[in-house]
Amino acid sequence: MSITVIISYYKALNNLKLILKALSLQSCSDFDVIISEDDNNLETVSFLFENEKKYSFKIHHLFQQEDLGFRKNLMLNRGVSLTKSDNIVFIDGDCVPHKHFVRSYKKMLKQGVFLSGRSVMLDEKTTEYCKINEDLTKLKWSNLIFTKSKKVKESIYWRFFSLSFKNRGLVGRNWGVKKEHLLQINGFDEDYVKAGVGEDVDIEWRLLSIGLKRKMIKNKAIVFHLYHKKVYSEVGVSENYKLLENKIKENNIVCLNGISKS
Repeated sequence: MSITVIISYYKALNNLKLILKALSLQSCSDFDVIISEDDNNLETVSFLFENEKKYSFKIHHLFQQEDLGFRKNLMLNRGVSLTKSDNIVFIDGDCVPHKHFVRSYKKMLKQGVFLSGRSVMLDEKTTEYCKINEDLTKLKWSNLIFTKSKKVKESIYWRFFSLSFKNRGLVGRNWGVKKEHLLQINGFDEDYVKAGVGEDVDIEWRLLSIGLKRKMIKNKAIVFHLYHKKVYSEVGVSENYKLLENKIKENNIVCLNGISKS
């Protein structure tokens, strides 16, 4: 089974270094990585040029010609179009994957479903330690319970059966789907040019509308969300929900402004 991890990334090289380190330590090595950068950052280009050969997986770096604001969905669509893998996993550029992250997705992704994972919300002190030292050893349940991190129980890896029976909604920072299902709905809707809703709530609604089932992989595919101050506005999220309401009313399950343009 071929699998690609797409990282949505924007101006946070220290985060990216941790993510790539975590991916280099995966228990499953058969995957490639697309860095979907919503910016044009020479620092990122320089780092990858100097370091990409030390990673066992292939890295594709996509970036904008210039930074014109939030265009995450455009870059995600470019990533989807580029990959030749049958299966795609999405994480954000502030989320460090657990060592069994790829293995869990590779084992559980199948026809007719999309998978939704959850995240541990790291506190500021733990985040800074990891960044400064480029050290992932603190990202264990036994260490995190002594920090101010939130949702620490999400860090417990359990491969046998689910530790939760709640089938909660898709979160854009940790989910996966077969490429063919994304193509069925024309990928991400690029009408969303503000953060929130468009890269997860909207696409979840459309995937469910074509008959896919949502499956939780809590405590299997785990990410550790690095602490940062809130970067999106409540006004922007509210505007996105209004846009979503209109799209549902118009029944735009196959979005008009996606991978293929109408």
